[in-house]
Amino acid sequence: MAVRTHLAWPWKAGVAIVLVATAAGMGWLGFDLGQLGGTSRGERDQQLATLTADAAAAQRDVLELRARNMQLESDLAMMRGLQATLSKQQSEAQQENAQLKDELAFFRQFFADSKKAPGVGIPRIALDGNGSEVVRYSVLIIRGGSTQSDFDGQLALQAEMVPTRAADPALKPLTVSLPGDRPEAAAPLKLKFKYYQRVEGTLRPPPGYLVRTLTARAYESGSPAPRATRTLTMP
Repeated sequence: MAVRTHLAWPWKAGVAIVLVATAAGMGWLGFDLGQLGGTSRGERDQQLATLTADAAAAQRDVLELRARNMQLESDLAMMRGLQATLSKQQSEAQQENAQLKDELAFFRQFFADSKKAPGVGIPRIALDGNGSEVVRYSVLIIRGGSTQSDFDGQLALQAEMVPTRAADPALKPLTVSLPGDRPEAAAPLKLKFKYYQRVEGTLRPPPGYLVRTLTARAYESGSPAPRATRTLTMP
């Protein structure tokens, strides 16, 4: 038979009081430890507010840096474009300067020998941009010897065009004559000079064509035969 021991109610009340006091003491100890550890609610709220402000400031800094980076990239692209333009202009200026030097040397020699070489001549033909939609040409016509009157006539051009390597194989070579095929070119090809004249203009080859040869003929008014002829053959 089991024997059970019953506590009187004063003892039970005492045990309950001890348990409540122990729990209260532990709670108070935890509160004190929290206070000592610096984790009070007020301080936590203050730390959270500080971190939030720091994060917002960092975000603003990131946005500002991105904007500055975009501006720097835009400035860099502009500078590269300007540099490319200046390089192109410098190259063109150097080519023009070399051409002017050649022409100056030519004219010096021409005027020195003008009495020895009378008559009309075409010493130079040039093409620029061959293979593109618009090809520029330049033709120099001169007349040597002593003369008092102007040379009056017209320049005729004949361009032999061939298909490019990438063109349709069905394309065939063709010939374009100025001003025959382009009557509007008659006025720019008019010649009237005493010693020399430079004629410049453009050709528009059909798509898929480039100029293989360009022949220039100088005619004097009233004469069916050309006074001078020169042909430029492109490589």
